[in-house]
Amino acid sequence: MSEFTNVTVIREANIYFNGGVVSRTVVFPDGTKKTLGFMQPGEYEFSTGAPEIMEILSGELDVKLPGSEGWRRIVGGESFEIAGDSKFTMKVLSLTDYCCSFLA
Repeated sequence: MSEFTNVTVIREANIYFNGGVVSRTVVFPDGTKKTLGFMQPGEYEFSTGAPEIMEILSGELDVKLPGSEGWRRIVGGESFEIAGDSKFTMKVLSLTDYCCSFLA
């Protein structure tokens, strides 16, 4: 899906890691949410509340998911899932455009 229709966009940006990660929240008519954003190269650890699907639209990163011993390379066009109430780490290798879908 390359565009969203009939949505509300929250005007204020979500800014993390001194601007290394910036996103905007999109709310759908049924109440579900996604964030659309960009990540600068760097290493970032995030915590989740609800389960998420992170779609990488462009760019490249390595991700270490909960319970995993190693890193997994993700490039534009790929995605990964993160369990709720967990932490994961990303090593962003190039400017990365993403869409994060919250599943609960």
